[in-house]
Amino acid sequence: MPPAPTADRRTAVDVTALLERGRTLATPVLKSAVDRLAPPMDTVAAYHFGWIDAAGNPASGDGGKAVRPALALLSAEVTGAAPEVGVPGAVAVELVHNFSLLHDDLMDGDEQRRHRDTVWKVHGPAQAILVGDALFALANEVLLELGTVEAGRATRRLTTATRALIDGQAQDISYEHRDRVSVEECLEMEGNKTGALLACASSIGAVLGGADERTADTLEKYGYHLGLAFQAVDDLLGIWGDPEATGKQTWSDLRQRKKSLPVVAALAASGSASERLGEMLADDAKSSDFENFSEEEFAARAALIEEAGGREWTAEEARRQHTIAIEALDAVDMPDPVRARFTALADFVVVRKR
Repeated sequence: MPPAPTADRRTAVDVTALLERGRTLATPVLKSAVDRLAPPMDTVAAYHFGWIDAAGNPASGDGGKAVRPALALLSAEVTGAAPEVGVPGAVAVELVHNFSLLHDDLMDGDEQRRHRDTVWKVHGPAQAILVGDALFALANEVLLELGTVEAGRATRRLTTATRALIDGQAQDISYEHRDRVSVEECLEMEGNKTGALLACASSIGAVLGGADERTADTLEKYGYHLGLAFQAVDDLLGIWGDPEATGKQTWSDLRQRKKSLPVVAALAASGSASERLGEMLADDAKSSDFENFSEEEFAARAALIEEAGGREWTAEEARRQHTIAIEALDAVDMPDPVRARFTALADFVVVRKR
């Protein structure tokens, strides 16, 4: 994983408390929104969010890292507003994010998320599709029912980000069937799939608080590059992450033939390891026995990616995107404590283990 960023201009911030604030303020409104869904979509969504188990009993499951709600509330404070002003934006972004997770898990065939079976595995593909669609509709409803000019501006940014997110998922799927993908194509895909929604989360609270377009655009730049750093770390975890921490299978991205940054960077490198990896992955694409590969076979592919430099290149890219995100904040006038929290959240993204 990338090492901790250097301590220049850092102020001590309790990131855990910051994430918990986002979760605490957004969750009641999120639950209220989900309660509007017709049965059984309401209970299927509640299962996905970790509020109940597969039998419908109350649960306290892992609801995710809550980075997006934390960013939405924090961005409201840029304008001098209370963090609560950003709650509808936090909820809307979280609904869109989970809409994408429900559909992605089905498209990718992922059977585990957050240490338990995914929705399509428990409730079937049809419910995963329907509930995902419903969450997307709810996201727009939560914002538009505010009935303000700012809510309309926020909805426009959210729908633009959602379209980019969908573009990114389409690119991701298409790349799985290609022998080669350029680093530039991979970064464009990840900017769409992850950067766009984090960009929206980083600005939506400020928009609801009355920020002008320049301020919102600059906060989006921070969030976009933070998203690229976030995804680069995710790509490292998708190959070398500890399943106990990530809640996914070992070598999960390799099992899905994903053209993630470590793979693409390794294939773009020169040298024998890169050549052997390319030949191996080309053979894998033609193999009728890929699903039955052993742990050792996936470990061998991961070792070649590392030998070719894909792991270190991706870690360095995470650090580079993190730096661009932090520097974007210099163009926004905000209280120093708010700036420190934005910086701390960015630091958290590049040193996490799940």
